[in-house]
Amino acid sequence: MNQHLSSFGFACASLGPALLLALGAVLGGVWPFLGLLSIIVLVLLLDKTRIGRLASADQADWLPRLVGGLHFVLLGLGLWSIGVENHLTSGQKIVLVAGMGLYFGQVSNACAHELIHRGDRRLRALGTAIYCSLLNGQHVSAHMLVHHVHAGTARDPNSAPLGRGFWRFFLRAVTDEFTAGLAAENKRRRGRRRGVHPYVTYLGGAAATLLAAFFLAGGLGVLVMLILALHAQMQLMLSDYLQHYGLRRAVDAQGRVEPMGPQHSWNAPRGFSAALMLNAPLHSDHHMNPAQPFPALRHDPAVMPTLPRSVPVMGAIALIPPLWRHVMDPRVRSFQQATDRHHGNVMPRHARRTGSAARVLSE
Repeated sequence: MNQHLSSFGFACASLGPALLLALGAVLGGVWPFLGLLSIIVLVLLLDKTRIGRLASADQADWLPRLVGGLHFVLLGLGLWSIGVENHLTSGQKIVLVAGMGLYFGQVSNACAHELIHRGDRRLRALGTAIYCSLLNGQHVSAHMLVHHVHAGTARDPNSAPLGRGFWRFFLRAVTDEFTAGLAAENKRRRGRRRGVHPYVTYLGGAAATLLAAFFLAGGLGVLVMLILALHAQMQLMLSDYLQHYGLRRAVDAQGRVEPMGPQHSWNAPRGFSAALMLNAPLHSDHHMNPAQPFPALRHDPAVMPTLPRSVPVMGAIALIPPLWRHVMDPRVRSFQQATDRHHGNVMPRHARRTGSAARVLSE
């Protein structure tokens, strides 16, 4: 019975905020505020519960599909409500956009991430469509062909070395991820005919999204869509920043990189926030077993480094780089000492700020 209740709570964590935000878009009133609070306050209140630790195996099949479908319903309703005159007050619209941005950044991104790792082509297409609707389709190629190959090295734009603040990381990674994914796709397609280039799909999907936003809400809808996309992309980059900060894979004298292990990703095995993000914060197990569905992901604190707070809380801390370094840099160094891992991890404070990810391999 307890496991059944926990599985039910797991589903409610990822679906409940979407329902409240949808009611906010349709009904207005107090619902937009409840939708926003369901993402912010409940994370703080429920993270010490067992919600999210006992997801049932059957949820691996239907829950990502349902969350993925609700993403498009919520996005459409939100843009429609922005464009309807006198439907919501200005305050309600601002709160609704803030809540949707948090939901898309934390839940939709996590759902899309889960889906692009599935073997079913239709599920991968759904995950890709979610990323395209957030104007971030290139993340599919960058994640699959670059991040999962080079995570924990300077060749991965989404792995931050010790000492690099989030804002510097974000401004660099958002462009390097696009170019690194494009280069990887071009290399994969070299000498072969594989149909439409994925980047044509990504850019076409982004254009279609902006066109739909204009149809639903005019110029204001396009502006809101751009704000939502930027917010969601920033949260995705925040997750990558948190989950790989300072943890580098060793490189031997011949340039061979050690295999990805449990020690190369930070984890946040909290209750509600882990459920909200379909166990994406159990990141070490995901990197060692990328095809593992989210209910099967586990955390072993004996060998997997653990963040002191949930991903949403640590993300807020990361927005203030001095505070982030105060909290995390001693933990990184302590983990290095405990595991005897010293191999060019530190990013010099005054290091050169230009150059591609591949050229900073020695940093």
